[in-house]
Amino acid sequence: MQKFADLFVPPENDPRFDVPTQGDEKAMLSGFLRWQRETLKLKCSGLGPDALAQRSVAFSGLSLLGLVRHAAEVERKWFREWMAGQETVAHYGTDDNPDSAFDDAAPTPDAVTDAWRIWQDEVDFAERFVAEAANLDVTGADPWRGPVTLRWVLIHMVEEYGRHNGHADFLRQGIDGAVGQ
Repeated sequence: MQKFADLFVPPENDPRFDVPTQGDEKAMLSGFLRWQRETLKLKCSGLGPDALAQRSVAFSGLSLLGLVRHAAEVERKWFREWMAGQETVAHYGTDDNPDSAFDDAAPTPDAVTDAWRIWQDEVDFAERFVAEAANLDVTGADPWRGPVTLRWVLIHMVEEYGRHNGHADFLRQGIDGAVGQ
């Protein structure tokens, strides 16, 4: 049995909102995505720049800070660029280094502050876009798949965060032993 002292927070203090168990599909999918986003924040909570930028293993650029930066890029691409049709510029990736969200995640207070601000700006845009969408059949253009619905994007984003939150579990546990729910 896991001791509460080793958890990020005791269950009764968990800041994440419960996902609705009934209601319309848009509210449920948005709720699951919000829960996953809050999980990433929780897994990074209480750590300084050095810990957030700590790499998991020598051969990988994977870090909690890199995950935040990557999540900001994914939010930007899916919601601003491919669903809303806005022309955007990558926050981190370049043609020469598409993985710079991970590779260039520097352990500085400014890098951490910027990463969270950019991520939150992208999340705010995405939440507004979803709230204002007429329905889940609103279609965007994925350059690889062609037309995709907002429904598909929300499901994909839940999967994207879920996968990376699994990485974040191992990263955080390696940093200070904390595990989450």
